[in-house]
Amino acid sequence: MAKTNPTELQKCLKGVDYPASKDALVDHAKKHGAKKDTIDALSAMPGKEYDSPAAVTKAAVKENKT
Repeated sequence: MAKTNPTELQKCLKGVDYPASKDALVDHAKKHGAKKDTIDALSAMPGKEYDSPAAVTKAAVKENKT
C-alpha cells in the first residue's frame, strides 16, 4: 500500500469545504496536483464523509498502516 506524507496530503486538500465525501476529497486532490501516493491513500479510505482535515489525515495514515 502506498504511503503518503501528511503535509503533502493537507497541501492538496487546501480549500476543501468540510464535511466532504471521500470522492470529493479524491477529486479535489487530483485537481490540485496530488502525487499518486496521496491519491492512492485517499482512495483507500473508507467511503464516508470527513468533517475536518485532521479526520482525513487520520484515516489516510491509518489505511496506509494496514
